[in-house]
Amino acid sequence: MKNLDRALWEALDRRNPKRFPRFRRKGEGDSLRYPDPLQIRLDLSARDKDGRIVLPRIFLPKVGWVKVRLSRQIAGEIKNTTVTCKAGRWAVSIQTETDVPEPERRTSPEIGLDLGVVSFATLSDGTRLHPDPAILSAMKRAEDRLRWEQRKLSRKCRKGPKSRNFAQQKLRVARAHEKLSDMRRDFFQKTSTAMSETQAVVYIEDLKIRNMTRSARGTKDAPGKNVRQKSGLNRSILSQGWGTFLSLLESKLARRGGRLVRVDPRNTSRTCAACGHVSPENRPDQATFRCVVCDHADHADVNAAKNILRAGHARCACSEAKTSESAA
Repeated sequence: MKNLDRALWEALDRRNPKRFPRFRRKGEGDSLRYPDPLQIRLDLSARDKDGRIVLPRIFLPKVGWVKVRLSRQIAGEIKNTTVTCKAGRWAVSIQTETDVPEPERRTSPEIGLDLGVVSFATLSDGTRLHPDPAILSAMKRAEDRLRWEQRKLSRKCRKGPKSRNFAQQKLRVARAHEKLSDMRRDFFQKTSTAMSETQAVVYIEDLKIRNMTRSARGTKDAPGKNVRQKSGLNRSILSQGWGTFLSLLESKLARRGGRLVRVDPRNTSRTCAACGHVSPENRPDQATFRCVVCDHADHADVNAAKNILRAGHARCACSEAKTSESAA
């Protein structure tokens, strides 16, 4: 009921509406929540009959004691517990409450960040962020494995009741998806943590990812053009996981007293960072930037990141000026 109430309020929000809640099928998003903290008990020093310390365990109502592997130390007062099943594996999430001191506000250093498809992200100082070659090769093997499992699942699809082999193959596909998403999430966590520790303010483009990945199929009366190419581009953009990365980065920056500032993305890739000339001819190809006026040459992503940093400085200056005028 709490989840339904929150989903309804988010769907009815006029400024940032989300999808209206719908019924889920069996096996889709299976989870249960224990809202009463008195129902939950933790035993972090469980011992067997011989007195040896075994895995920690948790007591869940109507389930009993269950052994768990802790991903981190549990600190604070337990408020509620949620048990979820994803790709055939069960996990328990424990929400706690603890006193956290207010972080000290930081204003420097600052940096511009440009997100891309070929290179995951590029900083205004010339640094390019992308997974290690070993991780990239592992992700490539995981993608190949996922495609293989999906093809096997398509051969088992048929009308009528599904077989046990279909259910097992569907679970294999879900686990292949989970393995690939875990690799991406690990890269996002490490990259966002390193950036939040070294930077105080990060400027990014205010990209509308939903509009960027909209299908070009069109309608029956007005069919779209280059549908296959656009679907491949949409798949590449969605596989980057920009939204997840920016959410992690924003939360970690706020935790350390920093902030994430979004700027207008118009002409950031066409503007020269040296003279400010705007022209589509400044980019002869995807990776090269050469100004047709001042002959300034740089990598296209680095030039865009510098423009983002400059636009962020201009926005902050305008906001500070408006604040001072209102105070006066």
